[in-house]
Amino acid sequence: MPTRPERLADWLDYQQRVHPQAIELGLERVREVWRRLGAPVPAPVVVTVGGTNGKGSTVAFLEAMLAAGGRRVGAYTSPHLLRYNERVRIDGVEVDDERLTDAFARIEAARVAAAGTGADIALTYFEYGTLAALWIFAHAALDVAVLEVGLGGRLDAVNIVDADASIVTTVDLDHQDWLGDDRESIGREKAGIFRAGRPAIVAESVPPASLLDEARRVGAYLRRAGRDYAFEIAADGHWTWHGGETRLSLPPPGLSAPCQHANAAGAIGVLHALRGRLGWNPAAIARGVAEARVGARLQRSGGDPELVIDVAHNPQAARVLAEWLRREPPRGRTLAVFGALADKDVRGIVEVLAPHVDRWYPAGLDRDSPRGLEAHALAALLAGLGDAIVAEACDDVAAALAAACADARPGDRVLAFGSFFVAAAALPFATRR
Repeated sequence: MPTRPERLADWLDYQQRVHPQAIELGLERVREVWRRLGAPVPAPVVVTVGGTNGKGSTVAFLEAMLAAGGRRVGAYTSPHLLRYNERVRIDGVEVDDERLTDAFARIEAARVAAAGTGADIALTYFEYGTLAALWIFAHAALDVAVLEVGLGGRLDAVNIVDADASIVTTVDLDHQDWLGDDRESIGREKAGIFRAGRPAIVAESVPPASLLDEARRVGAYLRRAGRDYAFEIAADGHWTWHGGETRLSLPPPGLSAPCQHANAAGAIGVLHALRGRLGWNPAAIARGVAEARVGARLQRSGGDPELVIDVAHNPQAARVLAEWLRREPPRGRTLAVFGALADKDVRGIVEVLAPHVDRWYPAGLDRDSPRGLEAHALAALLAGLGDAIVAEACDDVAAALAAACADARPGDRVLAFGSFFVAAAALPFATRR
């Protein structure tokens, strides 16, 4: 490996080896490197999106609504599914390898210079990516940058930027080793993205009290679902959004999960709060609601059996998935390809979905991640949840998908979910069917 990598793949390999930990929360190191890069503003208007679930969809809605109104938008999300470049988009297009490697080279030079002064500067894989996105956006003549928080909020690298508006989509149990064991602790961490005097959108109608308390403590301009804005859904999926004297009639969201009206409503809440700076374009909002797309969110692949791919990886997301399965059952059985990381609440996920699944195909993720559960360990966890759960352990996702599709009969549905690693393997599989 050369001292300074050249290809994107080499840079990513270097970043995964250079820091002893995959996750190290804290802003001091990443802020110092950003300062040495000149700390340019990513865009005239910056929106930060945090929460347990719904972040990626909310970013997609914001991106689509703003683009439909003629705004030049940069979007930063994580993790990626198939290509690292998915994480950084400008006008809906993934940035190329050259832009990313140029940004990484600049970041590395600043990091080494900081370390040369005696500072303890070691960046994580996520921190390199965040700084790269901010640098690229700062030099792309954007109108708006939309930044997705990676983990938590208060100590996440994205939080080095003082956003003009922030939204917390949902708060539920996930990443407890880092954020706390209850919604109140997690809510407090996620509220760390709020800023004094700036819009703070809370997209849950019943959020933890800590989230609201922290917003008030910092002096944010709090806008809360169910109080400051609301929405009603008609039987055909069309819906209305209203906030104050503003009322919108909207088409069904282009994303199909039951939670997507709430995600779209939160995104509209952000734009409503920023209307003094960005204007207010109801036609663009309606178009963005209908056109927003993001991979592996109840993504359906045609054929018989049907293949559905989703990134549900915690109990809250599993509840949304279970509600969709209840509303749209297949003609036949549901066969679930399921893989999970060791720090996930497997019991909480499976208990919610078990009534809707006829057979399980636990897939090993130990080859994909050091945190990935091995197939037989996952199968043993499933077996411990009840005799009614029928499971066939498979070494990896590809083997589990092949087994499920081989067992499927006309009218059955194959559901692949549980981790971004599952989705990443299932998407190419869907195109080969």
